[in-house]
Amino acid sequence: MTSQSKQDETTVIAVVGDIHDQWEAADGITLQKLGIDLALFVGDYGNESVDVVKAIADLDIPKAAVFGNHDAWYTATAWGRQKCPYDRKKEDWVQEQIDLLGETHVGYGKLDFPKLNLTVVGSRPFTWGGSSWKNEDFYQERFGVASFEESTARIVAAARSATYDTVIFLGHNGPSGLGDCPEDPCGKDWQPLGGDFGDPDLTEAIAQTRATGKKIPLVAFGHMHHKLRHTQKYLRKPVHIARETVYLNAASVPRIIENGGDRQRNFSLVYLQSGMVSQVSLVWVDRDDRIASEQILYQQQSQLVQPA
Repeated sequence: MTSQSKQDETTVIAVVGDIHDQWEAADGITLQKLGIDLALFVGDYGNESVDVVKAIADLDIPKAAVFGNHDAWYTATAWGRQKCPYDRKKEDWVQEQIDLLGETHVGYGKLDFPKLNLTVVGSRPFTWGGSSWKNEDFYQERFGVASFEESTARIVAAARSATYDTVIFLGHNGPSGLGDCPEDPCGKDWQPLGGDFGDPDLTEAIAQTRATGKKIPLVAFGHMHHKLRHTQKYLRKPVHIARETVYLNAASVPRIIENGGDRQRNFSLVYLQSGMVSQVSLVWVDRDDRIASEQILYQQQSQLVQPA
């Protein structure tokens, strides 16, 4: 099959939002039955939840993953280390998680998917978000990175090494520049309200990668939950469109709920056709692996507004 014919086919991608320990064997079964071509995990599996990461690493499906701030909860900050439930001299749960995922972890790296004719590039792993460079010691010791500029360089180097012209960016937090209102995809929804809490290094990496001629149909992330802290009247905007790129915040938390006696779990489904996103949906799947509800977040040529 030629590269062009591969792109003409529809590729179905499941983006799994912040898990926060809500992962069950049924999730892997559901992904299989949904018939997806690729699963993307945006991180925050739990507070250094090695068992959850192992379960995801064991999934026999094409996948790529990054780590979120909770995945270094007891390691990256001084206050986290004070609460650490294990002996840090004998164990390193952060490294265990990285080792378990192996090449599936694309933070500061990339993974080519020849059957799909695309490459997934990972942004800064374990990010907390925002415009200040946080956890300096952690990033220096773990990755040899000391600034946003150095972080951007690492991401761009990975993108430049991509085998394919179609690149999907996968991050825990999204890029800056998607709005500064509390309800925007990376907007600050705690006091004081407002402000852009996206990652500036990811924004610059996307711009530099686009300048090389790469096509970027999708930037997938989580971190900033759909439910807002300051109001229950409406939810966070999950989708932003700019320059033929769909920016998707998949963090619908909690991702497993009890609904009328039925246990349901959510996934964001992204449909790629001819190298572009044709549709994005948030689906809830019931205990029988049937789609119980579907909210279309975006359709090509017409972005649907999320109801208040």
